[in-house]
Amino acid sequence: MTIDLNLFDFDLPDSAIALSPARPRDSARLLVVPANADLPPVDRQFSSLPDLLRPGDLLVVNKSRVIPAVLQGKRIGRGDAVSVSLTLHEQIEDRRWWAFCKGSKKIKQGDRIAFAPGFEALVFDKRKDHGDIGIVFTGDRSVDEALEQLGSPPLPPYILKQRPLTDQDRCDYQTVYADDHGSVAAPTAGLHFTRPLLNRLKEKNISILELTLHVGAGTFLPIRTDIIRKNRLHAEYGEIPEQTAHDFNIARHEGRRIIAVGTTSLRLLESACDKKGFLRPFSGQTSIFIRPGHRFTSVNGLITNFHLPRSSLFILVCAFSGRLRIQQVYSHALEHGYRFYSYGDSSLLWKNEGKKAS
Repeated sequence: MTIDLNLFDFDLPDSAIALSPARPRDSARLLVVPANADLPPVDRQFSSLPDLLRPGDLLVVNKSRVIPAVLQGKRIGRGDAVSVSLTLHEQIEDRRWWAFCKGSKKIKQGDRIAFAPGFEALVFDKRKDHGDIGIVFTGDRSVDEALEQLGSPPLPPYILKQRPLTDQDRCDYQTVYADDHGSVAAPTAGLHFTRPLLNRLKEKNISILELTLHVGAGTFLPIRTDIIRKNRLHAEYGEIPEQTAHDFNIARHEGRRIIAVGTTSLRLLESACDKKGFLRPFSGQTSIFIRPGHRFTSVNGLITNFHLPRSSLFILVCAFSGRLRIQQVYSHALEHGYRFYSYGDSSLLWKNEGKKAS
């Protein structure tokens, strides 16, 4: 099956892309999209989410925590020192990472990069086809501690081109329930939740289950080829604990509605669910590419931000609700001033259980 990527393109003005989040977080707008394609989308506020759900509904959130993955360093030991900027994007093992590198033309395999006294890295590979380098951190210093002290949040480049990074971004670009360190991009659908909102959901007997999918930078990159031929994306590491799988399956058996918070949660659920929607514990890599024709078995609804054209995430929501329906939804969002992308507004998409989305 081939898909013309041009079918997933649309005009997105720069003014529609958010450079900062709503304050407070749950004051962001929420576009509710009914399962019935004959019904128009409804404009709400994210803080109204408890009123839009029913007692017994189940939310599944991604608790991965964004690491300060951007490091500034200098090439040492070969000629003059050269300044470089690294963005870690995929962990290979404990101290070994793949990283995008600004200034990579002056970096060769075998080079050393110093970030601070006692914290260096050795370049062990350079992949021209991926545009990144492989590094291994050397010395006895804890990588996690060094990143917390020296690293910066990996804010999307389009934001940093418009304004400088601030201390507030360290908080803003993190969900309030983030726990497991490992993401190099935020699971942005969860950025709208606040502690008071979570408490209101629980008071209404709306359950919240947690899983972990460490988001890689590739999640938000445009797809380069005009025709989509392969059914695999970049690999990301995920975990679904036994208790989460057990509680999920009980909810499904009881006929309760299940809503994925974010495309990352949905991708991992779809990777671990069988054809009947039975969820198994999971630990490992997933490279699932969800596109039109995919049969969803895990959830009834999806909370997600508004995505960029020609991206795998936009293709995913088209697969979930139907391309024509999503085109209608996005036209409404643009016409009514919704804000797009990582710091933007949100949507609640209900799955059409009756007929196949088109």
